Amino acid sequence: MRCTLQSGSDDLPLYTLPLCIVLLVGLWCSVSILIAIVGGWQELSKRFSSTSGSNAEIEVTEPFFYSVYMRFWGLYSSVIRITPTKNALYLSVFSLFRIGHPPLCIPWREVKLDKTSFLWQRYVVLTLGQQEHIPMRISERLARNLGILDGLPR
Repeated sequence: MRCTLQSGSDDLPLYTLPLCIVLLVGLWCSVSILIAIVGGWQELSKRFSSTSGSNAEIEVTEPFFYSVYMRFWGLYSSVIRITPTKNALYLSVFSLFRIGHPPLCIPWREVKLDKTSFLWQRYVVLTLGQQEHIPMRISERLARNLGILDGLPR
């Protein structure tokens, strides 16, 4: 008995690879938008969207892997840039995750500071927006390094 490969009905159509790529990109975009909605970023962007970004110098304040949680403990670790300036808090997300996450500029008068702890970790809770009340939890160490605990960013 001789085994041979035959072309025919077992071959995948030519459009399979492009279709898979389109589905993967669609899934990526959908998940990113869903995270923005659940985490509160979309709600904040209605009032605080910023196209200019921060003119402040970016300082490296923590190792790349620091913890940032938004509403419902939505994890933004390692994809968010937090830049405090004299007048405002600038937030932006790494470009691969930018869909649904426009850069934000939130004036300090719209930010309320509190401290909390969960298990063994101590957090600073930045409640963003006086109308929106979106919590953003960052480690106390990150808040200290950013100068947020001093009342004014450094």
